[in-house]
Amino acid sequence: MLVVLVAAGVLAFVLVREGDPRDPFARYCAEVEEHQATIGAARSAGEANGLIRALPAFEDLAEKAPEDIQDEWQIVIARITELRDALSDADVDPASYDPEKPPAGVSADDLATIKAAGVRLGSRETAAALTGVEQQARDVCQTPLSL
Repeated sequence: MLVVLVAAGVLAFVLVREGDPRDPFARYCAEVEEHQATIGAARSAGEANGLIRALPAFEDLAEKAPEDIQDEWQIVIARITELRDALSDADVDPASYDPEKPPAGVSADDLATIKAAGVRLGSRETAAALTGVEQQARDVCQTPLSL
């Protein structure tokens, strides 16, 4: 009986110290820390282009996110993907795209699609979702999404 109690105590200590790998918050927080520098570097590239560059990290985080934040992640992912795809379909480089001076040769339909995707990405709903995932990372993981 004493051996069982000692083993249980050691297991509890290890799980508390290192985080329970079955705990979705612990797994998610480890991912937040792993992607923090990548997201920070990508987002410093400018709002839309930075979000597009951070998309693979965001997709990874969304996949591992606890249930309570998955809806917000899906909005963020969908809106960034929509803009990325609109730019790609128009053969426009996100890093150099300026909505005030769109590149020559881009059709009016493509420009309208890019603009609509940009408006949806900049919407209150998207901003609230992005704020939600950032707040979750700070509150639960004690780690901001980016440096």
